[in-house]
Amino acid sequence: MPSFDYLALDTAGREKRGTVDGETEEAARARLDARRLYVVRIAPGTGGPSRAAANDTAPLLSRSVEFRNHLSAKELTLFTRQLSTLADVSPLEEALRTIAMQAEKPRVRRVLESVHAGVVEGQRLARAMEREKKSFPPLYRAMIAAGEGSGALPSILARLADLQERQAEVRGKVLTALTYPIMLTVVAIAVVFALMIFVVPQVIEQFDSVGQELPLLTRIVIGLSNFLANWWWVLLIVIALAGFGLWRALQNPDFRLRFDRRVLRLPLIGRLIRDLHAARMARTLATMIGSRLPVLEGLTLTAKTVRNAAQREASEEVAEAVRQGGSLSAALRKAGIFPPLLVYMASSGEASGQLDVMLERAADYLEREFDAFTSAMLSLLEPVIIIVMGVIVTLIVLAILLPILQLNTLAAA
Repeated sequence: MPSFDYLALDTAGREKRGTVDGETEEAARARLDARRLYVVRIAPGTGGPSRAAANDTAPLLSRSVEFRNHLSAKELTLFTRQLSTLADVSPLEEALRTIAMQAEKPRVRRVLESVHAGVVEGQRLARAMEREKKSFPPLYRAMIAAGEGSGALPSILARLADLQERQAEVRGKVLTALTYPIMLTVVAIAVVFALMIFVVPQVIEQFDSVGQELPLLTRIVIGLSNFLANWWWVLLIVIALAGFGLWRALQNPDFRLRFDRRVLRLPLIGRLIRDLHAARMARTLATMIGSRLPVLEGLTLTAKTVRNAAQREASEEVAEAVRQGGSLSAALRKAGIFPPLLVYMASSGEASGQLDVMLERAADYLEREFDAFTSAMLSLLEPVIIIVMGVIVTLIVLAILLPILQLNTLAAA
């Protein structure tokens, strides 16, 4: 008789995994129903332990390596979009079960099955998501709770999906903008190191028996070449220790705050970081206000997600000012760290009663400014890297040619 592997929930909400016999899948489901088990997933098996159970009991080294036990940003965005689509046409429990069954990665399936189990037990979706706090951040759960409370969960899920897709698009643009300059810089450094360690020593050996004093530039290049060839490991250790020391120092809140403030003052990077945070904050607040969530709650939750300590402190000050009865635009202006455009748009939104619309427009404008700014900076950065590399290579070539020219001059004399 055919057998089927199953994942089910008992009356207490506990997971049950195993194998059940049945002529058909419907017969196997009927047997499980008779045992008062709610079937989450069932599939043709081999008569032995279910694949899911086998994965749970398999030795650690035989499992596929999973470095993450929660949903990534991309996976969370995909899940939100799928749930917003299915929630319009099917019950929430069925939508969660369908998405979990379609998940290809066991890690994703486990997270979604955990949430689904909570909903089956009678919990609200936001409460069930608290089981997987690493996958569903507080801001996300707050918006889900607002949707459940207002009876507009599908529309809020759609807003959430739009928000996450837009944030993913911005992250993609940042990575795309940084990839080429970083690769170009790495290649340039590798070429210079290869010249200094392998090429220069071979050429300079020819001048050892000349007996003439070499030009200053040649002596400097020879010294650097000898150091890199013999003490490169010391350089690596110094860089590693400096990096570790900086990392340890950044664990101190006071040092981290001073460091992040200086980062924001940098001519180019500081403006990029400031505008990205302002755009993200404006779009998040616009989504939350449009979802009938209080501005204060949105500010409080958004502040916790900011990585730059100076911007996080400013966001917390804005939230505190709003808590005390002040307006959002006045609090943003007083913080002195947000773009003037965001302050102006927030003020206009408060005056017209369309704060969410104006914040959305501010976010769009800041992101367009970011795109234009990064494009302009990259168009300048790439030739600068090439020019710097060319100058370094030219100096190395001159260091080699000058002694040859000097010898030719002496020979002609």
